[in-house]
Amino acid sequence: MSNLYKSVLNSIPTAAIVVDRNMRVRYANKAFRDYFSSVLKGKGSLRDAVSCGEKEQKCGYGIKCAYCPIRNLFSDAIGGNGLAFRNIILKSGEDGEKNVGLRIKVKPLGKLFLGIVDNAYEMEIAREMHSAQDIQQRLLPPAKAEGGVPYSFMYIPCREIGGDLPDVYELHGNTVGVIADVSGKGISAGMLSAFVKAGWDRSEPSPALALKKLNVKFQELNLDERSYVTAAAVNLDKERREIRYSAAGHNAPILLKSGMGIDEIVMNSPPISNWIPDFEYRDGLIGYRKGDILVLLTDGTIESKNDSGEQFSLERVEGILQRSFNAEHFIERLKAALTEFCGTFNDDLTAIAFDL
Repeated sequence: MSNLYKSVLNSIPTAAIVVDRNMRVRYANKAFRDYFSSVLKGKGSLRDAVSCGEKEQKCGYGIKCAYCPIRNLFSDAIGGNGLAFRNIILKSGEDGEKNVGLRIKVKPLGKLFLGIVDNAYEMEIAREMHSAQDIQQRLLPPAKAEGGVPYSFMYIPCREIGGDLPDVYELHGNTVGVIADVSGKGISAGMLSAFVKAGWDRSEPSPALALKKLNVKFQELNLDERSYVTAAAVNLDKERREIRYSAAGHNAPILLKSGMGIDEIVMNSPPISNWIPDFEYRDGLIGYRKGDILVLLTDGTIESKNDSGEQFSLERVEGILQRSFNAEHFIERLKAALTEFCGTFNDDLTAIAFDL
């Protein structure tokens, strides 16, 4: 191949591979090599270009080679009029651990044959999205409490990447719960939720001061007024049976089930944003009794709509809470009710319930 052809192919984001009539790879561009984690250096064999798993030393002579989809595709092109098209499944990754579906077109290129992977760029984006999902899942708290107040939570993103963030951790013998909801959806929201996770001061026992510190760090991002974070946090003291709490822009974020019914704890305070950059968040204090259930939730849970446009509502959440035995039972019933009511979701749904 001429250096001109190679230069052109190497500059495009579409994965491309050039094969001769002897099934030898004459060139694979950078997009192809990156996508398949290829060991191909310059010329080589098809097995150097993709992870086929065949153990035979010579490409084309193994048992699996007769069924190799990319080999058969080029064979069709070479034996026909130089054109071939097929949806095939190949292995990708350094160890060939992932099966990926690809659309490959083969066209003649002089005496050679050019294979173009139509959707390699989209598949690469999908693979990066999968990695981002995995990272976001690792930001979630453990499924069960480790020595602190027992809890249960649900986290249902409406897209591949969510903008909600639940967190639970232990501090000086107390259990701290945090829930946040960032503006927007998708990748940008996921990045902002990761900022909240990284910017939250886990060493600060006061929820209000932790919110203030997060607000200071938010100002450093210098985002426009469309970006903001609503959050609520609680510090649960088992010995004193007290809940220290604070909120930033959250709509009725805390519910308490007690022998007297449901208490809604509302704080009028702005979100983490550049709207009121120097706002002083304040802590509230409330006692609890054994057997109470404390719930933190995002507005997506309350505002999710059915096909008729009716919201799920805070009243439905409270009704489920009143009929729940414990935190785990509440979360299970809430998930089931939301799924039955809405079917599909247009916002992230997140809730944490604590058995006090």
